[in-house]
Amino acid sequence: MIRPRTGWNGLGLAELWRARELVLFFAWRQVLVRYKQTVLGVAWSVLQPLSLMAVMLVVITLAKRGGNHGAVWILAGIVPWQFFATAVSQSAGSLVGQIPLLTKIYFPRLIPPVASVIAALVDMAISFSLLLAVMAIFHDQVHVQPLALALLPLLALLAFVTALGIGLWLSALNVAYRDVQYLVPFLIQIGMFASVLFPASITSGTWYTVLGLNPMAGVVEGFRYAIVGGNSPSNLVVLSSVISLSLLVSGLAYFKRAERTFVDVI
Repeated sequence: MIRPRTGWNGLGLAELWRARELVLFFAWRQVLVRYKQTVLGVAWSVLQPLSLMAVMLVVITLAKRGGNHGAVWILAGIVPWQFFATAVSQSAGSLVGQIPLLTKIYFPRLIPPVASVIAALVDMAISFSLLLAVMAIFHDQVHVQPLALALLPLLALLAFVTALGIGLWLSALNVAYRDVQYLVPFLIQIGMFASVLFPASITSGTWYTVLGLNPMAGVVEGFRYAIVGGNSPSNLVVLSSVISLSLLVSGLAYFKRAERTFVDVI
């Protein structure tokens, strides 16, 4: 029996937990579909961050911002950002991509966007292996901060929360407004420069506050601090955490509100 729910129960989190096996099935199915009939397969998870690292290294060197901003510094920012970009892109179109299922059977509507973010974790794990290899090659650039390194799983969780919050907003909006599919690539492109090329030399002032409103800035700088060292981005991480949680709560609330009309407008 499907009945309307109110209050916190209306968010459907308990129902989502009961359907956790279905969530993992959706996530694994998305991973398989992503690499199906590809020549390189999961190697794309290595080639994408590797090529981005090479391009940014050339750009930063030509701009005379080299020095401590070497290959490890760049890749440490690309790994969490690549996860975020993949998760948001996939989750934004997750509901529209499941039209036959949405219109024929009932299942928790949170599953497609949540599964999309979980599936992106596979790419992140592969990319992190690449980061470890680059750290071993350019060991002179590595200045590990033990405490911050231990907090990397929490920073990864923060990236997950950020991607899920934005993914919930965009997936629900994409059902009613297909303009979202054109907006997402633009936002990701702008966000890459605001996050991965976030100027670590700026530690205060107006620009620090403006750039700090990007929730991924704290994640990226946290990863870099843990591996390369430098100025502690603790204030930035706190600000990113507040914004990320706000995005998750508001995204979940909007998603559940819009869910009632998904089948009618999709």
